[in-house]
Amino acid sequence: MTNRPRIGIVISTTRAARFADKPTQWLQSIAEDRSDLDIEIVDLRDYPLPFFDESLVHDDGPAGAKWATKMAELDGYIFVTAEYNHSIPGVLKNALDHAHAEYNRKPAAFVGYGGVGGARAVEQLRLILAELQIATLKHAVHINANELVPLMKSEKTFTDFPYLTEAANVMLDQLVWWANALKTARAA
Repeated sequence: MTNRPRIGIVISTTRAARFADKPTQWLQSIAEDRSDLDIEIVDLRDYPLPFFDESLVHDDGPAGAKWATKMAELDGYIFVTAEYNHSIPGVLKNALDHAHAEYNRKPAAFVGYGGVGGARAVEQLRLILAELQIATLKHAVHINANELVPLMKSEKTFTDFPYLTEAANVMLDQLVWWANALKTARAA
């Protein structure tokens, strides 16, 4: 058993032709080279949640229970999010609504992608996560159109954009620090 923080990389879209798998695999490879955290992919495709029904909050069914249990097991999160209409994917918002206390007092970081690097989606997500008592971190990775288009077309790889790897390492450094600090505080 390790004392390293368990971080979930949450893939925030379920579309068949999603781009999210590329940055998720890239980030996973960076994180797995580190010795200060344990990483796990949390794919919303594996959690087919019904639309949130507040009247069922205490009986959310097996899908909701599975999601809440997974969120409780983790010490922090990285949300890999697309930007849809200046906001986050609907499936992510729905998933977030299926738990509450399980998220409390844990940190979150972001990998956003879209026309402006998913910045508007990340900002919307920060507002939602504040209500869930998740500590959102300043440092994030933003994949803008200049990187996104050639990555989507497989004309380039993430190694062609070393500044994204630098941003990811800064983000992970901060996430590990906050995950350890908040894990200690939650235990006390």
